[in-house]
Amino acid sequence: MTGKIKYEFIAILWQQPSTGGWHFVSLPETTSTEIRLLLKSSEEGWGRLKATAKIGNTKWETAIWFDSKRNTYLLPIKATIRSKENILLDAEIAVIIWV
Repeated sequence: MTGKIKYEFIAILWQQPSTGGWHFVSLPETTSTEIRLLLKSSEEGWGRLKATAKIGNTKWETAIWFDSKRNTYLLPIKATIRSKENILLDAEIAVIIWV
């Protein structure tokens, strides 16, 4: 992960409140504040930053999005990742991201 900054945190999986809503973890506010200070100029549309994420033994290329209502970045967790790692809604999970 040359040139990328590594962050590790514990977060709770939540679902967007709509039918078939996406599943996310919210990055800690202190982590989000640091990322925003360092990398805001690299954001693409809608506060998107490319990232690599790892949960358990599963690592994948993804992106995080800044949510101004929550004042934090959100990491989407696809169904394939949730299935591979047996992650249920409201589960507390250890996450590593590189941005």
